[in-house]
Amino acid sequence: MHSEPPFTMPTTTMTAAAVDDVGRLSATAAFVREQDTCDLLSRVLPGLGGPELRALTDQCRFAHAAVLVFPPDEDTLRRELAACALPADAPAQPSVVVRERLAMRHRRDIADLDVRILRPEVRGPAGEHRAVEVFALTVPPGSALSPIAADERRREHEAHLAFDVVRPDPLVLRGLLASFARQGAAADGGGYNLHEDGTVFYFTAPADTKTAYRRVELYASGDHRDVLAEHLGAHAAAAGPAGEYGEPQPAETLLRLLTGAWTTQALAACAQLRLPEAMDRHTGTGTAELARTIGAHPESLATLLRYLAMLGVVRDGPDGFRLTGVGVLLDARAPGSMRPLALMYGGPFYQSFAHLAHTVRSGQPGFEYLYGENHFDHFSRDPELATLFDQSMVSSAPIFEPLPAHPVLTAAATAPGRPRTVVDIAGGTGELLGRILTAHPTLRGTLLERPQVLAAARTRLAATPAGARCGFRAGDFADVPPGGDVYVLSRVLHDWDDDRCRSILRHCADAMPGHADLLIVERLLPIDGTASLATAWDLHMMCNTGGRERTAEHYARLLTDCGLALVGHTPLALGAHTLHARRT
Repeated sequence: MHSEPPFTMPTTTMTAAAVDDVGRLSATAAFVREQDTCDLLSRVLPGLGGPELRALTDQCRFAHAAVLVFPPDEDTLRRELAACALPADAPAQPSVVVRERLAMRHRRDIADLDVRILRPEVRGPAGEHRAVEVFALTVPPGSALSPIAADERRREHEAHLAFDVVRPDPLVLRGLLASFARQGAAADGGGYNLHEDGTVFYFTAPADTKTAYRRVELYASGDHRDVLAEHLGAHAAAAGPAGEYGEPQPAETLLRLLTGAWTTQALAACAQLRLPEAMDRHTGTGTAELARTIGAHPESLATLLRYLAMLGVVRDGPDGFRLTGVGVLLDARAPGSMRPLALMYGGPFYQSFAHLAHTVRSGQPGFEYLYGENHFDHFSRDPELATLFDQSMVSSAPIFEPLPAHPVLTAAATAPGRPRTVVDIAGGTGELLGRILTAHPTLRGTLLERPQVLAAARTRLAATPAGARCGFRAGDFADVPPGGDVYVLSRVLHDWDDDRCRSILRHCADAMPGHADLLIVERLLPIDGTASLATAWDLHMMCNTGGRERTAEHYARLLTDCGLALVGHTPLALGAHTLHARRT
C-alpha cells in the first residue's frame, strides 16, 4: 500500500503562506506520479470486490489530484509551480465549479472570487499522462479574502482525487455513480464547465477510505447535465430538508420531481420530430431553419428547444442550437442510439404509468389495464411496435460489454475437443449472442426466440463475424434446446412473477447437461436500501409487465426450487449483474 507523500518544502525565500502552498503543491505532485489506478480505487473504496474492482478499473483511470492554492498574483503562482518542478506555462481557465462552491461555503459574492484552474502535466509510474489540478484563488496581501484562504488551507475542502471516465456514455455514467454509492461514497455536488465542455461529479469518500483524500471526482468529457441533475438531486437529499446551506428546499425539490413527466415527453418529442437528425453537433442551426426542415411551428419549436437546452440535450449558442453528447444519442443514425428507448418510454410505457395507482391497489399491471393484454401479446399484434421494442432492448447494449469476458464463457471457449455451444434463451435480435461469439471465435451459438423476431436476428447476425456459427430455433421457453454447454437468460426473468420464473428455470434445468452452466443477466435490488437503478426498474416492471427486480438471495431461492444452485454473481454496467448457476 502506498503511503501519503511528505510535504517538500522549498528553500527559496517566501512568506509562510506561500511556503505552505508550495509544500502542498509538491506533495500533491508526488502523490499523482506514483499511483496505480487499480490500487488507488481499492483504497478509495475499500469495499470493492475483485470483479467489481476490475469493472471499475476498466471504466475509469486515475487522472489527477487537486489542490487549492492562494497566490497574490499570477506571476507568483507561476514561480510556485516552477519551485515544484511543475510546468509553469500551463494554461489557466476560469474554474466555474470551485468558484461557486467557495462563494456558497463562505457566503461571498461570486464576483469577488477570481478562481483559475491549471493542469500542469506529470507522468504516472508507467508513463501515463496525468496532471496536478491546481485551483488558484487570487488573494492579494491584506485582502479581505485572507480568512477564506486560511480556512481552506486548514480544511482542504477542494483537495480531491479524480478519475476520468473512459467512455462517458450516460448509461455507463449512471452505473458508475451507482457503484460509488453502493460502496458508501456520498454525492457531494458537481457541475458542468462550459469552457472545457466537461462534467464533474463529486463524492465524499466512504468513512473507511484508505487515503488522506476525503473527496473523489468522476470527470466525463462532454455535456451530461441530465445525469448531473440526478446526482445533484441525491446530494440535496443527503443534505437534509433544509439543504446544505440552510435554505428551504422541499418545495423546489418536489416541483422538480413532479415535472419529471415533462422531461420524458420533451425527449420523446425530440425523437419523434427527428430533431437530432436535422441538427449538427458542431454547427449551430437557427430555429426558423429547423422548423422548416422538420415541419414545425417556429415559436412552439423554440419553446421546446429552450427546455431541451436546460436539460443539456442541445446547446444554445450565438450561431443557433447544436446537439450535445446527450442529444446525439437521440439521433437514429448514431452508434448506440437510444432513440427507440425514448419512443418507448414516452409512448406505451408512459401511457401505462398513468395507471400506476391502479397497479398498486390491485396488483394488475397498468399496461394490461390500459390495453387489455400483456405487453408481449400486445406488441405481437403490432409489428411496428414490436420492432421498436426489440430496438429499445438493443439500446441497452452497454450492459453487455463485460459479459463475454466472464470466466464461464472463457473456459468454454478454451476447452479442448469439440466446439462448445452457447444457447441464448429469448435473446431478442441476437445482440448479446453476437457479442459473445465475436469475442470467442471457437464458440457456436443457438438463439431461441419467437418466429417473428428471428427474421431480424438472422439479418443482424449475418452481418457479423459470428453469423456463420449461429443457429436459430423458433419457439417458447418450453422449447429450450438440450445439449448446450452454456445457457444464457438475459433480462428475461424480471418480466415475470415467481411462478413463471420457476417454470422457465425448470425448462432450463431439464435441457442442461450435468456439466452445463447457466448465466442470468438481471439488475439486483440492494438489500440495504441504497440508491439503485434496479429500484427504479422494479417499479417499471411492476407497472408494465407484472414482473419485478429481485435480490440475489431471491434468485438463489428460485434456482434452488428448480434443481439449480447459485454459484455466484459479478457486476456489469448499469446496475446489472451476471448470476452463475449450475445443476445440483
